[in-house]
Amino acid sequence: MTTNRTFTMIKPDAVGNGHIGSILNDILAAGFRIVALKYTRLTKETAGAFYAVHKERPFYKDLVDFMSSGPIVAAILEKENAVEDFRKLIGATDPAKAEPGTIRNKYAQSIEANAVHGSDSNENAAIEGSFFFSALEQH
Repeated sequence: MTTNRTFTMIKPDAVGNGHIGSILNDILAAGFRIVALKYTRLTKETAGAFYAVHKERPFYKDLVDFMSSGPIVAAILEKENAVEDFRKLIGATDPAKAEPGTIRNKYAQSIEANAVHGSDSNENAAIEGSFFFSALEQH
């Protein structure tokens, strides 16, 4: 089953490096419509809750520390087959392995500082979008 919505975050590394506009432009140029957008900063508690699925993994603490280290931009995006198409647009987690022209190829610094988060399933897209946005904030 495909969905028309996915969730993304522009991570602290890309925000800090001034890539918000370029990344949003790439997203729009790829045919996505922004239905919700928020510039915010995660606390360690909020980042921990968002990434709770990874709590038992060895990288969890570093991930929480990184995601709470600076502002982020959260967004819900709409497009036919949104999750799959967005995963293609952002590229591989390791920017060295990301296809040329993908967001991570262009803006990521490392596997850890990989510029953007993208939902990995339709179910997670709905959960993650609802974590940041109420129904009244989605247009």
